[in-house]
Amino acid sequence: MSDSLTVSPTSDPRRVRAADGSILSVPPGWALLPPGDAGLTRRVKAAGPSWTVVEKKGRKIFSQGVWAPEAHITAARVALESERATPAYAKKREADVRRREREQAEYEVDFANTVLRFLAFAPVFTAQAKKLAVAVAAHATPVGSGTVARTERIPIERRAEAAVIAWMRHQTTAYDNLSIARVKGARREVRRELAEVSRAVLDLHRRDVPHAPAACPLCTALGRLGAPSVARG
Repeated sequence: MSDSLTVSPTSDPRRVRAADGSILSVPPGWALLPPGDAGLTRRVKAAGPSWTVVEKKGRKIFSQGVWAPEAHITAARVALESERATPAYAKKREADVRRREREQAEYEVDFANTVLRFLAFAPVFTAQAKKLAVAVAAHATPVGSGTVARTERIPIERRAEAAVIAWMRHQTTAYDNLSIARVKGARREVRRELAEVSRAVLDLHRRDVPHAPAACPLCTALGRLGAPSVARG
């Protein structure tokens, strides 16, 4: 048996299910390291045998922690706490925080500008385009938001388009109040239909022809927002 396994939980807290379906008992002297500290987890895994517990919920996989010899966990935790107590580590952490904040701010601006390019609204709707771009970026770009804007698997242009459609689905349609049948593919079909409606609304704003804001679901939704910050770049 491999020293490093990926397993799933069972109803028994000290028994897990291996990839081949077999049930394994956690070895004596092992403890469960909870998820949340990536640095500590890496050290524990590098120290010797470990079983990583993951649980699949829908299409997402969540870590439930790592089983490993308790002595390895204790030693790794003591060493890491000692390292993290040094001035050099504190300085490095501060620099990392500043770097991440700078990268996040730059990404928010880049994303908002990419949204603007996707919208391609007519000049008469420039204010609405800026307001929409800022609103979409504010919703979609925060770290940990779990939105399409945070994935790097697709180009930023496609992320921007998907984020706009998602924002409009929730802000300009009745999607959140719909009763959708619990049938495979039903929700996907509803989203597809609403996306077509949203694209038609966007197209109205790509024509240099003013329309009554009160009759426009997008203008109405934007009217509920405050004044936007101007995206630069």
